[in-house]
Amino acid sequence: SAMAGEVSGVSTVLDEARRVYRETFGGQEPTVAACAPGRVNLIGEHTDYNQGFVLPMALPLVTVMVGSQTSDRSVSIVTVAEGADDPQRVDFDLSSSNALTPGQPKWANYVKGVFQHYRAGPLCGLRAVIASSVPLGGGLSSSASLEVAVYTFLQQLCPDDGDDVAKALACQKAEHTHAGMPCGIMDQFISVLGREGHALLIDCRSLEATLVPLTDPKLVVLVANSNVRHSLTGSEYPSRRRQCEEAAAGLGKSSLREATLADLERAKGRLDGETYRRARHVIEEIERTAQAAAALRKGEYREFGRLMVESHNSLRDQYEVSCPELDQLVSAAMEVEGVYGSRMTGGGFGGCTVTLLEASAVDRVIQHLKERYTGTPTFYITTPSEGARVLSL
Repeated sequence: SAMAGEVSGVSTVLDEARRVYRETFGGQEPTVAACAPGRVNLIGEHTDYNQGFVLPMALPLVTVMVGSQTSDRSVSIVTVAEGADDPQRVDFDLSSSNALTPGQPKWANYVKGVFQHYRAGPLCGLRAVIASSVPLGGGLSSSASLEVAVYTFLQQLCPDDGDDVAKALACQKAEHTHAGMPCGIMDQFISVLGREGHALLIDCRSLEATLVPLTDPKLVVLVANSNVRHSLTGSEYPSRRRQCEEAAAGLGKSSLREATLADLERAKGRLDGETYRRARHVIEEIERTAQAAAALRKGEYREFGRLMVESHNSLRDQYEVSCPELDQLVSAAMEVEGVYGSRMTGGGFGGCTVTLLEASAVDRVIQHLKERYTGTPTFYITTPSEGARVLSL
């Protein structure tokens, strides 16, 4: 559907990165290129840091890194973000002891964190350009796609052992230490391990990942960016995480993954009302995600859609991380014939909704959301895409 603007492909982002590389580094051509996708989570929200299940898919939106090794240990990286006016540049020297200390600009901290936790070395110097089609701060994991793209790029210059799970964990650690965000493993995992035509059921306790086919040509996943970001997110995410840890401890469990609703009901008197609701969302959502993966395997899209809506309602009422804009987009989508399900996706307080629908209904849904939504949404018509990879130049 032209009206929604199909997601421009990897080659568009790659061309942009190469052009900026030539402009920045005196007409030189980069010799190495890598990319890693953003993601949308179909169901399983705020379960990953509770050792539960999540069911994300990789998007056709990517972060691309192109560059070349230098003869010394100096690093120069330029970024051209979607929607940013000018390229921003950061320079540091790997032989200096504080080269990888976090600071300004913020985007460079993700890069430094990946250098810091890269699993082989010592790293050589390099010049590079990073370009991305993943919207910043839209809840589609622009940060994980950046981390994983950088890691995949470094693998070309200084190969590690090729362990994908360890790679995802190193990128997660970069976000913890250098961006101060205590994220779960989902975003980095799907960016590394995503496969075209599949969602990925990730068990965040065992780190086992199972591919779930999603190849029906009559189906589309529509991502609608609300284009709002409520400033709560910085404080709310760690506080939700803490409430979950308190609830698990109150139930005598190592995580909420180990708890049943029966356990929760027995402990209800010992937990305050808010902590109880947080735990209830997580315990039910873990179960819903397992059921949803089973439904998808059998092609039971209506059942899958029903679970998506249940997930949204629970995030709105029990976990309290939705917002009026997301609620509006979800209820509007559910009014259209051909929609199976819709929900907020990502951390919440803004960002995106994800909708599973018949391909034939896409234009109707977009039109309806534009009419009903008070803000200005951006739409991405997506199918499950490939994870991180090296690009040939």
